[in-house]
Amino acid sequence: MDTDISQESSGRTIVLVDDDRNILTSVSMVLEAEGFSVVCYSDGETAWRSLQAHPVDLVVLDIKMPRMNGLDLLQRLREKSRTPVIFLTSKADEVDELTGLRLGADDYITKPFSQRLLIERIRTLLRRADLAEDSGEVRDEMLVRGELVLDRERHLCTWHGDPVPLTVTEFLILEALASRPGYVKSRDQLIDAAYGENVYVDDRTIDSHIKRLRRKFRRADDNFSEIETLYGVGYRYRTV
Repeated sequence: MDTDISQESSGRTIVLVDDDRNILTSVSMVLEAEGFSVVCYSDGETAWRSLQAHPVDLVVLDIKMPRMNGLDLLQRLREKSRTPVIFLTSKADEVDELTGLRLGADDYITKPFSQRLLIERIRTLLRRADLAEDSGEVRDEMLVRGELVLDRERHLCTWHGDPVPLTVTEFLILEALASRPGYVKSRDQLIDAAYGENVYVDDRTIDSHIKRLRRKFRRADDNFSEIETLYGVGYRYRTV
């Protein structure tokens, strides 16, 4: 089932990493029918070796795998790449879900899952990644809030001039908050900003992304406190 990722493909390339070969076979068939190029790996270590050399459009990975589990693979990916990542977890693994989001996953789906739901989540993430890179959008390319600069065209974020690497989801959440400093954004509003309407995402997903955003900025500045929590209401970006 392991496949050479360098094969030519006219469509978007999706990598599936799961030690359940039934899932690899069934999901890859559905995605290929949708026009995607699909590359499958049955363990994290093999996938990691290939992903280092051959960037792809999106990765779907399982949590529990031999040789290198999904969380370790996700952590390594996030050290080098903002490639959108959806990870798969069982209903009993709430801790894994939260850990995955803290490590920088863009989304998660609980097993057993609808293949149609997975396709919609993949398409949503790819659209968001395209929008983040689309220089033809009719809006200001730069969003500046004090020491924060968001370059929408290049999907770059800096704080005090230092780069802060963000995933697509983190960038869109921060952009939604910083666009209107002082105004509270509910979790539902942030879900709509980051995932689009008609996509169900648990509130704790947003909380996990916010925690990760804060950690990233505090690596650059111990005193970072611009993202404020209003308990029971939502979040806001402090007025500059």
